[in-house]
Amino acid sequence: MFYINNVPGRAKTISRFSFVLALLAISAVFFAGEGKAYAKDGQVEETPDPCLGLLAILDRPTVSDSACAAPLGHAVFELGFQHADLRGSGGGTADNYPQAELRMGLPGRNEFKVLSPNYNSQSTPDGSSSGLSAASVGFKHEVGHNRNWLGSVEAILTMPSGNAAFGSRGLGAAVNGIVNYALNDEIGLSLLLGISSQTTSKLSGGDRFTSFNSDFVATWQPTERLQFYGEVFGQTSSGPGQGAGYNLDGGLQYMVTHWWEVDLEEGVRLTGNLGGFAHYYGVGSGFLF
Repeated sequence: MFYINNVPGRAKTISRFSFVLALLAISAVFFAGEGKAYAKDGQVEETPDPCLGLLAILDRPTVSDSACAAPLGHAVFELGFQHADLRGSGGGTADNYPQAELRMGLPGRNEFKVLSPNYNSQSTPDGSSSGLSAASVGFKHEVGHNRNWLGSVEAILTMPSGNAAFGSRGLGAAVNGIVNYALNDEIGLSLLLGISSQTTSKLSGGDRFTSFNSDFVATWQPTERLQFYGEVFGQTSSGPGQGAGYNLDGGLQYMVTHWWEVDLEEGVRLTGNLGGFAHYYGVGSGFLF
């Protein structure tokens, strides 16, 4: 995605980091009864697994990741393409692909994932540039769930990689807490809160910046195969010395088969300069193996 200005710094970071840790601790206590519900006679009954079905598991096309880990013994593969209209003097366009992500299910409702570098191609009145972004790896753990709630935590490392224009000069890191809430069988809500520390590319100076990140998603699944979503996401810093930025996006997902999903997305800038675009659209797909 174009939401690649990720994470942390120093002074203000301490209080924000403490807030995130407190949120995760509360989630751990709240979900301590993982997967269980108590009937009137005192017997314990298993609650339905909220992570059944590819639509619940996929990270894409939302900027936020799913609270669900990839199923044990299975792998999830996602890829996509985005085209953006850039902001700034004279504007311009940018293409970003293949947005490949491989997620592997581990015991204990855990997941390991690899995000490959994306190829970026930009064209502005001042000229054109292209190259690879940085590669990342991540780990996710489902804290627990009950009949309506699901919580998870994840950590992502961005490798010092990519080319001088679009890569990351140094090591980056992000820690996120994700909570899902099912209003009913059709409507769901998700909130991601996290903190990150990243560096820009070499040509952009390679400076490090810290950000507190938030993401809210609402989904509506009118049929078993079709789901719509809307999302608001932002960062308290969109780059070194830059202020907050927030964007809005939405789209749909369609299940071609139980293991193959296709999706459409469209996003617009709300405030700030997060991602550097005014508008973007994209297509993609997800597979369960």
